[in-house]
Amino acid sequence: MAQTTTQDGDSYTIVIFRGSTAKPLRFSFSRKLVRRLLVCAGLLALIDLAVVSHYVVRTGEVWELASFRSEAMSAREQTAAFTTAIDDLKKRIGAMNEVNQRLRVMLGIEVPKSGDMVNGRGGEEVPILEEGAMPNPNENNSTSMGSIPGGSKDGVEGTDQHSTVGIAPSKSHLEAVASVKDGLDWLERAATAQERLLSELSEAAEQRSTRWASTPSIWPVKGWVTSGFGPRISPFTEKPAWHDGLDIGAAPNTPVRAPAQGRITSTSYDPKLGNMVRVDHGYGVETLYGHLAKAVVKEGQRVERGDVIALVGSSGLSTGPHLHYMIKVNGQALDPRKYILE
Repeated sequence: MAQTTTQDGDSYTIVIFRGSTAKPLRFSFSRKLVRRLLVCAGLLALIDLAVVSHYVVRTGEVWELASFRSEAMSAREQTAAFTTAIDDLKKRIGAMNEVNQRLRVMLGIEVPKSGDMVNGRGGEEVPILEEGAMPNPNENNSTSMGSIPGGSKDGVEGTDQHSTVGIAPSKSHLEAVASVKDGLDWLERAATAQERLLSELSEAAEQRSTRWASTPSIWPVKGWVTSGFGPRISPFTEKPAWHDGLDIGAAPNTPVRAPAQGRITSTSYDPKLGNMVRVDHGYGVETLYGHLAKAVVKEGQRVERGDVIALVGSSGLSTGPHLHYMIKVNGQALDPRKYILE
């Protein structure tokens, strides 16, 4: 088969040869028709190109929409998670605040409010239904959630209900975001308040720790009490007399230990108390040790609780080896037993 194209005036002729014996086929087309066909083909090509371009653009938009939708759902999930975390932190800060308040009362920073802090009771009650049926705890959840600033119950539920909405943020999602922001602001203020409270507690605890370290609290010597604090019959005159200390019997040269930290103010001899040591513990507290065999410390020396300061003896006016132990607070002698915790 052969094909030949000829041009005759205003037309095109196509000749198809089908063999040596067959008569050739001739097709003639006007130039105007060919032009129209070419124009139509061009238009079809442009339309096809436009359709393909539109499809590509729309496909990209669909992918972008799907990506935005995924990001929006992820943002809602993160908002719900943040809301839950904020509510948990609020509960923990509330518990910390309660502990701080109790510690402030215990350390004397704050006077306790009227009422029983141990047996205080209250709160909303729900009557028990008949036949052992339990009340629905979710009926009053709105009240409990509203007690914490920036509560997020509505925000979380709204997120779950509208998680399949389009890209535009729903009202519930905006409320959840606002709730998270309010919760973060509340946490910032609460954290600042807790830092201030902890600083005060730390300072008060340090002061109490220093005072406790300076408060006599242990036996200065291991032995038996031969004469208590207060009225007694004098072993020398056999008449009623006031004993301003505690006599503790012990073997000679038994170590005498400081019952608290302090500073040695004197190591001297007294006709009645014999060899004696005075220790200033601060806060108006002073201890005195008499009838010693000897002192093993010097004036001005700092001692800690448990340090050996002297040895038991029987110097001065004494009937035998023992330690005369005296505690004075602001110059007044008190019963040493009240300060011994062991």
